[in-house]
Amino acid sequence: MTVLVVLDVDSTLIQQEVIELLADFAGVMPEVKLITERAMSGELDFKQSLEERVGLLEGLSAEIFSQLKTQISLTPGVLELISAVHAKGGRIGAVSGGFRQILEPLANEIGLDYWMANSLEVVDGKLTGKVSGPVIDAEAKATALRKWADDSGIPVEQSIAIGDGANDIQMLQCAGYAVAFRPKPVLRQYADLVIEENSLLPLIEKLDLSAR
Repeated sequence: MTVLVVLDVDSTLIQQEVIELLADFAGVMPEVKLITERAMSGELDFKQSLEERVGLLEGLSAEIFSQLKTQISLTPGVLELISAVHAKGGRIGAVSGGFRQILEPLANEIGLDYWMANSLEVVDGKLTGKVSGPVIDAEAKATALRKWADDSGIPVEQSIAIGDGANDIQMLQCAGYAVAFRPKPVLRQYADLVIEENSLLPLIEKLDLSAR
């Protein structure tokens, strides 16, 4: 069966939370981590929490993005999943409440068909503490999945959504098959499959996506 797979990025496609890496450089990690945890658990509105966290990054040099590359690692099984989906004629994308400056080069490098993320505003080589353009929130993630299904000619019923937190609920609800990856408790009730181990290989095996 041809499928469309859509992954969340932070702590799903990659093993890190990029906002926390940025916060570490800016010296505001404790404040940002607290806001992140509350947002992922569904205690805070995502848009508000994003604005609060990004605001703490004001003044950080945009050169930080190239420095972060060495600190970002893919979740085990991601490359195998991309190969398996493509071998079956499917499409795979990533949608993130994180940032375009990190996702765009990564998406091109690993061969994603689609990607979408927030964009940090940069003026005179420094972060302004604001996001430019529409915020990619839970609703935008679900909308992206439906749009990519339409663009690829793959029915939404044949889509697979993979996420780990509250901001992924709507995306999992609209997908044909919902995967909660090492999830926050709030996401478990929406999942057809819960993966506890730090690998996406079980998904390939479960859905018989292996290229053979």
